[in-house]
Amino acid sequence: MPNSFEPIGFIETCFKERFGTPRQPGLVPSSWGILRLRPELNLSDALQGLEGFSHIWLIFVFHQNTNKGLKTKVHPPRMEGEKIGLFATRTPHRPNPIGLSVVKLERIEGNTLHLSGVDLVDGSPILDIKPYLPSADSLPHAQVGWTSSRPERTVEVLMTEEATADLRGLLPAGIDATRFKEAVREILELDPRPTFYKGTLEKPNPYTDVYGFRLDDFNVVYRMEGVRATVLHIQKWTDDPSAPPRP
Repeated sequence: MPNSFEPIGFIETCFKERFGTPRQPGLVPSSWGILRLRPELNLSDALQGLEGFSHIWLIFVFHQNTNKGLKTKVHPPRMEGEKIGLFATRTPHRPNPIGLSVVKLERIEGNTLHLSGVDLVDGSPILDIKPYLPSADSLPHAQVGWTSSRPERTVEVLMTEEATADLRGLLPAGIDATRFKEAVREILELDPRPTFYKGTLEKPNPYTDVYGFRLDDFNVVYRMEGVRATVLHIQKWTDDPSAPPRP
């Protein structure tokens, strides 16, 4: 009989949808998130001493999974269409949709944890928190399998003057424009598009070269040309169906 688990809290992040959310923690250091523990659980005392750690592990649920049966082989984005065994990847489409991420702990205020370097979609249920211990959790000489020859960052990112002007005009005082711009760059360097949107030299992308992804309450519109992403505009988020596609 499997155990059942109740979330201890829910995280609010700048990633409001799956497209654009980084595939690993720490790849977008400028990203931000706020973990609010459920007040009815009275967990304030459980946080005592955690403020002395710079990083923490979050165990969470991939609550937006679209699993339709278990697939034992998957297409990791870095493998450019090739398949590999499920357990040799970090895919969210797992037998049990549970994730594990190490994030930076910026500060604690009551039952609220302010975090950065997150890779969780907004609203993810959090099952547990553990302190990150370099002495136990860091293995510098560990082998990294197929990922050693597949770099994460493959895209050059440019931002037009129009997009920079959009930032100045749209971002409220509560959002750091420099941090927002860095987050955009870090996300696009990873090329968040699914493999089937990228195309090949023999078969160029059959869909579009202009995309949009949501970051906080804004839509970042960019054009892909080979391995270069050019940010064209930054718009207030809208559900307008004519907006650039988000794979």
